[in-house]
Amino acid sequence: MTDDFSSASADLTMAGDGTWSDEGDWNLSDFLSDDASGESVALPVVAIVGRPNVGKSTLVNRILGRREAVVEDVPGVTRDRVSYKAEWIGRQFMVTDTGGWEPDAKGMGLAIAAQAEYAMRTADAIVVVVDATVGATATDEAVARVLRRSKTPVLLAANKVDSERLEAETASLWSLGLGEPHPISAAHGRGTGDLLDRIVEAMPESPRERFAAGGPRRVALVGKPNVGKSSLLNKLAGEERAVVDNVAGTTVDPVDELIELGGKPWQFIDTAGLRRKVRTATGHEYYASLRTRAALDSAEVALLLIDASQPVTEQDLRVLSMIIESGRALVVVFNKWDLVDEDRRYELDNEIDRELSRVPWARRVNISAMTGRSVQKLVPALEGALESWDKRISTGQLNSWIKDIIAATPPPVRGGRQPRVMFATQAATRPPTFVLFTTGFLEAGYRRFLERKLREQFGFDGSPVRINVRVRDKRELRKK
Repeated sequence: MTDDFSSASADLTMAGDGTWSDEGDWNLSDFLSDDASGESVALPVVAIVGRPNVGKSTLVNRILGRREAVVEDVPGVTRDRVSYKAEWIGRQFMVTDTGGWEPDAKGMGLAIAAQAEYAMRTADAIVVVVDATVGATATDEAVARVLRRSKTPVLLAANKVDSERLEAETASLWSLGLGEPHPISAAHGRGTGDLLDRIVEAMPESPRERFAAGGPRRVALVGKPNVGKSSLLNKLAGEERAVVDNVAGTTVDPVDELIELGGKPWQFIDTAGLRRKVRTATGHEYYASLRTRAALDSAEVALLLIDASQPVTEQDLRVLSMIIESGRALVVVFNKWDLVDEDRRYELDNEIDRELSRVPWARRVNISAMTGRSVQKLVPALEGALESWDKRISTGQLNSWIKDIIAATPPPVRGGRQPRVMFATQAATRPPTFVLFTTGFLEAGYRRFLERKLREQFGFDGSPVRINVRVRDKRELRKK
């Protein structure tokens, strides 16, 4: 059937909300998606620790073979513990990047150190990174004292060894009592292969107990800075999983965490708050914004956090646009509800009607991540949104429904002729994507009418719905 249709007129365009589009050269195969979700396999975890600015994130990127961890020539860029999947000589494992560990840290530094300490407690192997050009410092010695008591295998990486002369000087690091120092240059790759060999040898055959395989659903926590994404992750995890501070922009890297809720595991991804457009961001903020986009692309459903105590801002709407473009299921979470009074609730209702009119289908939950108020309502909202995102309508049921709708409310006349919808099919799920084969262009208003009726009949709460129009070429009609 698809061979009977070709290009529509050149004025066919995509609507501004990213939901509707019209193209003339599509085949159904363009819409087919692979709905199989990957399985979650327990892997050994290797924690990369050390004091600030010794090159931990650079080493992580070298192990991964790509620039994944945010790196900048400023101490303290990495704050949370962030895990990535890696592989060496056929052995897969998770490598965890941590913030700089300092024994006398205060404020945010204390929270960062706590994240590093947690990574050390839960890892299957630990790599301590030391700056070989500086030698062992008091902080390095404090880290060594903690790790000498650990039952977890520990390897000492002497970083920034760019020459044979510096390699000889690493012998002094034996004084840390962590065994043989392995000279490497994370920036240039020198010695990192040998270090990886030692890491693989040190890793146990079976990792510490993790969630069993079964493909947890992936949830991205997104929003502007300081709306409480990390606070919510900590509340759900029941631990200080992500660094929280009143300073906006504390989270830089996406932070993954497997959390059991409602009797099953979920993979939550805490992302950096999007402060500005990517093209105007600089430094680690630029790379963090790219990773936020990548985290959203790898997720199945987005939790958009909005500060309910403040007016909805342009930044909130920019993040919303990113979610719409990604086609992910959506739950809008109004956080800090404990700070909302009656006057603010009235204002917020008006803002929702005005600013969030593009996503009337999104599920909404009012919570307080700080107090835990109504956090339990997130799981039903997530499950409902994902059910809609996965939903498929049979071709027969869809065509029977659309025939009745068009008979009751025909499409408006265009160019003196009334277009006919000849056939409809759902070409894909995740998100649900429908293709209408027609004899003429359908006006945007009529397409929105069809979407509204489609949602009334079949649901799709919490999921975007894409309806694409394929117009039959007049020359093909004449040939028939």
